[in-house]
Amino acid sequence: MDRNGKEKEIKYLNKEFNSAKNLFLAGFEGLTVGEDIELRRSISASGSKYRVIRNRLAQRAAQGTPVEAFKQQLKGANALAYNDQDPVALAKVISTYAKDHSCLVFKVGIVEGRVIELDDLNYIASLPTKEGLISKIMFLLNAGAQRLASVAQAVPRGLAVVLDQASKEKKFSE
Repeated sequence: MDRNGKEKEIKYLNKEFNSAKNLFLAGFEGLTVGEDIELRRSISASGSKYRVIRNRLAQRAAQGTPVEAFKQQLKGANALAYNDQDPVALAKVISTYAKDHSCLVFKVGIVEGRVIELDDLNYIASLPTKEGLISKIMFLLNAGAQRLASVAQAVPRGLAVVLDQASKEKKFSE
């Protein structure tokens, strides 16, 4: 890569580092090309981006960004997985893939501006997704209205049952 290409790469990485709210740095030494493609597809399916980085260019691009906090971790073969939306989906993909492929090693990450370690990644991966939380909230909001409707229907339903039983037993004079 020539000097001009490196400068473009640094500018691009700097822009990505500033815009990404959730960013995970992982070492991938030993992954085959097929495994790397599989990882890329699963990360892309979660709405995130995956990029193999050159350490020196990433160190330069990290200056003045939240990524500057873990510049010392940029050693060996590194890849970045990042997005600006849902950290849970990305953390689930990385932790699931790392369980199946021991070559993928999580190093450090940033979630909403906070630096996280491996334990934090596992905790985040165990959380329900954003869609799951929304559905639970909607269920809880709807449950109260359903109970109220059920209680309101109970009195007329009970009266109808009593009247039906009374008419079957001929308790009413005609």
